[in-house]
Amino acid sequence: MGTSQKAACVIGWPIKHSRSPLIHKYWMRQHGIDADYRREAVEPEKLGDFIAHLSSNGYVGANVTLPHKEAVLQLADPDSRALSVGAANTLFFRSGRLCATNTDVEGFVANLDVEASGWDSELETAVVLGAGGGARAVIYGLIERKVERIVLVNRTIEKAAKLASVFGDRVQPTAWSDLPRAMRSARLLVNTTSLGMTGQPPLEIDLAPLASDAAVSDIVYSPLETPLLAAAKARGLKTADGLGMLLYQAVRGFSLWFGVKPEVTAELRALVERDLVN
Repeated sequence: MGTSQKAACVIGWPIKHSRSPLIHKYWMRQHGIDADYRREAVEPEKLGDFIAHLSSNGYVGANVTLPHKEAVLQLADPDSRALSVGAANTLFFRSGRLCATNTDVEGFVANLDVEASGWDSELETAVVLGAGGGARAVIYGLIERKVERIVLVNRTIEKAAKLASVFGDRVQPTAWSDLPRAMRSARLLVNTTSLGMTGQPPLEIDLAPLASDAAVSDIVYSPLETPLLAAAKARGLKTADGLGMLLYQAVRGFSLWFGVKPEVTAELRALVERDLVN
């Protein structure tokens, strides 16, 4: 690497599965930016040392993925969004200070805006499946969009209740057995669990209670079309997949590092789709 060449990276353990290099290198080529983007496999016990030397190793910023999204909150200066979500996925420097933010929130919302246009029109109730890190970002985004009621459904209701307490009365923890009843009043259903992901058990739910103008989103992107999304399309419902969220969450990080706001294009999506299939 030349001394003047900028670089960013994605930090995780393991990390070889990450598609982030494909996305960011595409934008670098598009905008004629002389930079590099690398995968960095960093063990949890070595994360602090790696973050401390991020700048001296030539990096202008980084993406952060599992299992480090929560730990980096203690290693950088997180903004209110990262603190509210309880996780950061993007690191960047401002006036020599390492800052942390979470772009999964806008990735989720921007993808819905494009793939399920009008999803938030008169939306009063949304159902969110799962109570992990993905659910936190989704709930934050829905609250930002002024969704009145978010029904949080999880196999372990205690975990749902704990997460709901972070966000207040607008989020209602609900048992999995009450999902059919919850869906009757919802116009958005979001799966944030790993169910339906390649190698995981299927997500087996009947979408019949959902209104005919409802939208269904799945943050899983392997496979591209999960059984949940296939069932939603069969009913003629609007859908948004996890790949779109992955693409749109990358936009702000690139902008923070390189000063250019990139676009999510059909060409970029096709490039990542081909890589997922291979």
